[in-house]
Amino acid sequence: MSQSVSSVSKYEAIDYRVSDRVATVMLNRPQAGNGYTITMANELESALSRADADPEVRVVVLAGAGKNFCVGADLSGGGFDVTDNEETFDDTWCEPAGRCSMQIFRMNKPVIAAINGAAVGAGSTIILSADYRLAAEGARFGFVFSKRGIYPEGASTWFLPRLVGLGRAMDWMISGRVFGATEAHESGLVTSLHSPGELLDAAYELAHTLIATTAPVSVAVIRQMLYHCASMPSPEDVQRLDSRLIASLPASADAKEGVESFLERRAPEFPGAVPADIPPWLPWVD
Repeated sequence: MSQSVSSVSKYEAIDYRVSDRVATVMLNRPQAGNGYTITMANELESALSRADADPEVRVVVLAGAGKNFCVGADLSGGGFDVTDNEETFDDTWCEPAGRCSMQIFRMNKPVIAAINGAAVGAGSTIILSADYRLAAEGARFGFVFSKRGIYPEGASTWFLPRLVGLGRAMDWMISGRVFGATEAHESGLVTSLHSPGELLDAAYELAHTLIATTAPVSVAVIRQMLYHCASMPSPEDVQRLDSRLIASLPASADAKEGVESFLERRAPEFPGAVPADIPPWLPWVD
């Protein structure tokens, strides 16, 4: 599916463009396998935050230029460019992969990761909070931290077991082994597999389906409910939240449009906008 570009912005380590209400965030260091750097981390956080705040953007596609999605941390300097030392650490500092994965977690708009080639280390951790992970058939994944004498990042030890179960997460994390797209798909890490030449088209097709058929405010609320409510110890608090949301439906223009479009057998045109029309009383809304 071709994309008519309406706006393009240049960064140093990524590209950002918006077309047809889809923001494409492209890791753009193909000569280095899109090796993850501090600059890339900062730019990903910035671009994702920008897309989330832009009312013209409905869906984000996260992809990598060239043959690989991301081969992991750029180790060309011989070490890890993170912070001065443990003594200077404080709670305001966020490690580089978390700057991307946690921004995706906080977003109100769905993120589709399109994964080609190698997605290792940071390449595997930054995609875990995405709503969909589409992969090329030859993609390879790996949480290789134990093989480098380091530790997992990007809150991956929280996200991964929720996607694939604790047993599979233990295997992948402890062994640090690299595994293929078929195993990733069968385990639930990957949503669907595609030929390399069709990967981005599939991501954009999914994005435009979501845009055409779903209400942005509803998607934003549901997305965060799944993250915040799934780990609550009891359904009681969740049901109280449900009750207040359902009580708001008679005054909801989106709900009215959803019913009318269904009865009239036409495509919906939901008037609600994100982030402006998200209920401000929701416990995770700033």
